[in-house]
Formats: sequence, C-alpha cells, structure tokens
Amino acid sequence: MSPHATRLPGADASALTGQSEMTLGVMGGGQLGRMFVQAAQRMGYFTAVLDPDTLSPAGRVSHHHIQTAYTDPEGLRQLAQQCVAITTEFENVPAPALAALVESCTVAPAADAVAIAQDRAREKAHFVSCGVPVAPHAVIRTAQDLAAVPADLLPGILKTASMGYDGKGQVRVTTPAELASAWANLKQVPCVLEKMLPLQLECSVIVARGADGACVNLPVQRNLHRDGILAVTEVYEGNLPSALAERAVAAAKLVADGLRYVGVLCVEFFVLADGSLVVNEMAPRPHNSGHYSIEACDVSQFELQVRTLAGLPLTQPRQHSPSIMLNLLGDLWPDGGTPPWDAVLALPGAHLHLYGKAKANQGRKMGHLTLTGASVEQVRATALEAARILGIAPF
Repeated sequence: MSPHATRLPGADASALTGQSEMTLGVMGGGQLGRMFVQAAQRMGYFTAVLDPDTLSPAGRVSHHHIQTAYTDPEGLRQLAQQCVAITTEFENVPAPALAALVESCTVAPAADAVAIAQDRAREKAHFVSCGVPVAPHAVIRTAQDLAAVPADLLPGILKTASMGYDGKGQVRVTTPAELASAWANLKQVPCVLEKMLPLQLECSVIVARGADGACVNLPVQRNLHRDGILAVTEVYEGNLPSALAERAVAAAKLVADGLRYVGVLCVEFFVLADGSLVVNEMAPRPHNSGHYSIEACDVSQFELQVRTLAGLPLTQPRQHSPSIMLNLLGDLWPDGGTPPWDAVLALPGAHLHLYGKAKANQGRKMGHLTLTGASVEQVRATALEAARILGIAPF
C-alpha cells in the first residue's frame, strides 16, 4: 500500500446517511482531537480515540476510547480494527505507529509527512525543495557542525530538531560561546540554528488537501504570540495586505503539494520588516489559529479534517463574519475559582469553548474564546473588552 493516504473505498455522500458502522479514528486525545470528534459526530460518524490518558478531552466525548500508549501493538490493532480511517491530532504522535496503521486502514496525514514535520532539519529541507523562502539557518548534529556555523547566523535562535512546540526547546544566542553553551545544555541533540530576523508580524495558513490533489484554504490568519504560545488570532478582510496573503496561501499549497499531503495542514510564516515572507514551520493537523473557523466560516478546519479523512468533496471555505480568537490559558483561572464567564458571555458574538481539562496549569491551553460580529470595529472592541474582563493583555 502507498504510504500516502487514499480515498476510502466507496466513501461518498451515502456515508453521511446510511453507513452507521462508519468509524473515524484519531491518534491523540487533546483538544484538537475533541473538536475533530465533535465535527465527525455532527456529520454522522462514529469515532474512536487512542490516548493513554483516562481523562483525555477527546476520549471523554468519543464513542470509543482506547487507553494505551501510542506505540502499543494491541492498542493500534484495536484502533485499526474499529476504524476505516485514522488521523492524528498532534505532531508528536510517533510516525512509526502511523506507518503500522496504514497496513490495515486509511491514514491521513501519512507517516512520512508527519515524520518530516517532526524534524526541523528535514522540514527546512522540504521547504527549500518547494521553493518556499526560509530564514538563513544551519543544522547542528556534531561538534564539527557547531564549529562550521557561519558568523552571520548570529544572533540566532537554537531550536531542537525534534519535540519542540509552543516555544519549548528554543534558546536565543548572540555569540559563538553562547551557542556552544546552549547546545551543551540541550544535551547536544540535533538542532537547527536560525538567524534572528527583524519581524513585523506572524501569520498562518490552513489548507486541506484531498487524496485527489484538490486543495482549499481558510483565510490567512494574523497571529500574536506571547512567551512562544499563540495568544490572539485576527481574521478579517484587511488583516494583511492582499498581495501578502496571496503569497502565503500559494506557499502553503506548495508545501502541501510537495508532500502529496492528505489532510489538514497549517503552515506558519514570519512577515519581515521589509514586507517579505519566510516560512517558520508546519503542523500536520488542525491548528490553534484556525479555531475561529468553527463560528466564522461555513466550513471549519475540523469539518475539513473529516472530509479529507473520509474522501468527501472539499469546498472552498467562506468566512461570513470578521473574527478574533483569544487563547485561554490556565493562568486565567484564579486559585479555587473560575474566570467570569457570565460577564464574557454577556458580550455580543462571544463563543466560549472549554476543553474539559481537569487542572488549569500555567501556560496550559484550557479553551478559547471566539468573537464574531458584523464589522471589524465591532469585533475588535468586543474582543478588547473580553480581554479586559479576563485579565488578558490588550493587543
């Protein structure tokens, strides 16, 4: 069988009405899995989740929850036996587990695409092969690589090649001595050093690509990160210059086409001070910056994920309302209490999503708040008021 996902045998519109046994699976039980499960169930599918956490957000709302490690052979066998197609909800699901599943059922995205996204060095090489601009960088695997780093890459950011997300595994360095010390502190694991560039802003593009090569996209999202974690996403006409948005969409589709990708893919970009665009990284799954699409678009990123997995037609999503999304981290939860949801939900166009996580730790993603409205001015005013009520810094 090809390592690339294929259309489900016989999957068509009848899957929504007459095939009650149709079960879609997801590796990972976090909030992205939860929202995928909810979208799949709304479309008439049964769902199965594999996640070791007995209280995983997705497992708690799914028809089936297989509570094993991601590499457990028996757990994988059970998941494959129950499902006709399986996806993933976070980028660090072991790629070999996906490769094992594809022997029994459709898997999208494919193991090889996920493996590339899990390795910054391979990811950078893929971007370059697609002709998509990247920041000047060097791969550091050995002491010889370290000694050969060009001086003009400093100051830079040293990033572990694997297992880094939300700013983890990243160290800013300004001198060769700091670089050597940082690499030693990271246990000399393979790393990528990226030159620090003058940033104007950050944005992302979510695309959905089917097994037939059809590719659609959500509007370009303008993002604000704080401490390496997405804080605010703004999506409305004029959030970015139209020519820049078109370049970002075209680049994201090149990345997906180069992988022969099947599924939902988020590509994150830096917009530099001179207006040029460089790709930062990709996530082989739905993304925090696309949550607004549940309320603000006629097809959400999670419905797109269901459609790509089930071999259903992809239609170009249409955004019908300006939108701003606020990430809700555990920092907002007071000791022994909860945030003032009553005041937040009294605001027009406020849509609250809580992920069902039992403990609100600092920096932990507990939910998100989407604000929609008739105009950009209204949405911005409402979002700023929501931020004030919750104690989120203005933007």
